[in-house]
Amino acid sequence: MSFFAVLFALLIEQLKPLPRDNWVHDTLVAWVRWTGRNFDAGRPHHTWVVWCISVLVPALLVTGVYWAVAQFSLLLALGLNVLLLYLTLGFRQFSHYYTDIRDAIDRGDEGEARRLLGEWRHLDASELPRTEVLRHVIEHSLLAAHRHVFGVFFWFVVLSALGLGPMGAVLYRMAEFSTRYWSYRQRSLDAPANSELLALSRRLFSWIDHVPARLTAFGFAVVGNFEEAIAGWRRDAGLWLYPNEGVILASAAGAVGVQLGGVAAPGVTPDRSKTFTAGSGAGTASAEGSTAGLPPQPGHLQSVVGLVWRSVVLWMLLVVLLSLANVLG
Repeated sequence: MSFFAVLFALLIEQLKPLPRDNWVHDTLVAWVRWTGRNFDAGRPHHTWVVWCISVLVPALLVTGVYWAVAQFSLLLALGLNVLLLYLTLGFRQFSHYYTDIRDAIDRGDEGEARRLLGEWRHLDASELPRTEVLRHVIEHSLLAAHRHVFGVFFWFVVLSALGLGPMGAVLYRMAEFSTRYWSYRQRSLDAPANSELLALSRRLFSWIDHVPARLTAFGFAVVGNFEEAIAGWRRDAGLWLYPNEGVILASAAGAVGVQLGGVAAPGVTPDRSKTFTAGSGAGTASAEGSTAGLPPQPGHLQSVVGLVWRSVVLWMLLVVLLSLANVLG
């Protein structure tokens, strides 16, 4: 069932992606904001209460609904899995920016590429040279592909195999979104977030994302230049501020032979209604140095697209094998 749920969700998401301004995002914002306002009184243990309510309650709720539906019809249970995967995946939530930036660069319109990058990531890209624009686009797209696709895949498949249905997909998405939301609020001048709540959200999401990040990095190595990807992983992962981001970007850099890493572009005031910057804060893509490889060129954008799609195929094959093992077992 896991394979068909993932397959149908991906197909639907490609054919009918959620619009940029969608009710799912608005609902998540309202939910996380409500839990913070009503359960965070500033004491240390309140951070755990807020996180558990905002992340675990939705995950447990959908699990209960899944169990109830599965009692009546496995087909309805499959439909519920597809629906929740469709809502938690987000391949097309970032790919349109990637495509538009790539098209602008192909036309030679670097000003438009900088504008789109700034709009997408809320960065001041006005003074970035072309290689830096390309580097930022590649890095943020790789991290977005992991968080919107591969991380959700992993937790859905693992917990679905344990009979918990779509719990894993919801758990991962809520943990990632909560971290991103509280990071945004921390930088908001009118209503800064509890710094302990932000630190806890980051730490717990880092734990949740630990295994998926390394599987994503390994997948990039398998479908790319394996030796260079593994060498880059070992040598360069520590350049980045956050370990999970480091292993993904270092492996991808080696897999396609591109130079990644360096100082992140300065941030600007975040969009207060819709798109927040990276889940770990504005410094997510900031590194203490650069990986080996060629400076980013327009051709690397297509190489990264191929890397991600080959990784998707690899993950789907793994889901097939796990589903068969579950059925035969």
